[in-house]
Amino acid sequence: MGTSVLPIERGRLKFFAKATGETDPIYSDLEAARAAGYGDIPAPPTFLFAANLDSGVTFRLLEDMAIPLSSILHGEQSFEYFAPVVAGDEITATSRIGDIYDKRGGALEFIDLETEAVNQTGEAVARLRSLIVVRS
Repeated sequence: MGTSVLPIERGRLKFFAKATGETDPIYSDLEAARAAGYGDIPAPPTFLFAANLDSGVTFRLLEDMAIPLSSILHGEQSFEYFAPVVAGDEITATSRIGDIYDKRGGALEFIDLETEAVNQTGEAVARLRSLIVVRS
């Protein structure tokens, strides 16, 4: 389906943490992050989802499937983490469609989007899943 390279930048992590109301100092203060055992400021829990969305992969998928943005809803999202993502990492996110199904006699179509994320050393760091709802 699509692959994105997501550079993890300290300033963007701090901005995202502030924008999402994250108050834990590990997300804004390098010394607090290191004291907590991180090599640098870690990514807040939903950051990879937002960064992957910003990459345009999902929008290209919808465009390729001729699905207008006006007909989609965000159904749900889930995350499974295997290793921390910190400032300075470069994450490669590979997304694919896991399943497509419909409900209500085809009035609603569901696209299950699965994303595997690895860091610059090839270590798996996360598995993301989002459910896109398409209204017919």
